[in-house]
Amino acid sequence: MTVAPTIALREVVKRYASGTLALQGISFDIGPREFVSLLGPSGCGKSTVLRLIAGLDEASSGHIDSPALGSATTRDTAFVFQDPTLMPWASVFDNVWLPLRLAGRSKAEATAPVQQVLALVGLAEFASAFPAELSGGMRMRTSIARALVTQPRVLLMDEPFAALDEITRQRLNADLLAWWQSNALAVLFVTHSVFEAVFLSQRVLVMGARPGRIAAEVLVDEPLPRTAEFRTSQRYAQLCREVTRALEVASAADGLSA
Repeated sequence: MTVAPTIALREVVKRYASGTLALQGISFDIGPREFVSLLGPSGCGKSTVLRLIAGLDEASSGHIDSPALGSATTRDTAFVFQDPTLMPWASVFDNVWLPLRLAGRSKAEATAPVQQVLALVGLAEFASAFPAELSGGMRMRTSIARALVTQPRVLLMDEPFAALDEITRQRLNADLLAWWQSNALAVLFVTHSVFEAVFLSQRVLVMGARPGRIAAEVLVDEPLPRTAEFRTSQRYAQLCREVTRALEVASAADGLSA
């Protein structure tokens, strides 16, 4: 039996009121438990794709199927931005409680799921701390906990680790894969990093610019969980070269069409 995709885009076009054509003919699927990265140069429309899937913007033409656009509740889709966007006056607990609070769940009702997700992301001992008391990595963990507490079907992530140091970034990459597997959700992850995309993903979608489109797809057919040893393996290096080459080809095509 063929499993229906959780997210499906068909010939999606986005043109802004200014006349700028941001996306042209974007088509791809993401399965119910699939981790896919969207990789490409700045300005190619990666974040625009996320916003369309999340229902934060509307396509000019084409068709999009996603939980955020259907009859399901908006809690089926969670969005993690590059900036953790935490409330500085609120504790870690209260920041994570926020989406449940907006859904009408009292603090007493939310205590168990909030505590559970804080334990999942390694912040159980920091429930009473405030964002200013946390490291950058811990603030991002709080943001991810806030996304996971609603038990979404889809997790959209827009370069969440871009501002972090490499050690913290690699640690959160490994943790994110563990959280994804334990929560059985579809993830679309936007990044500028070839190395991050290859480590995290089952598939890497490479975008070209002017206007944004899917230029290539690279399958990362490596078993899970991905370990630190994978980063130093010949297969990892080979896949990184393949993705880098796809980016170079897309960029060369853009230069020819400019």
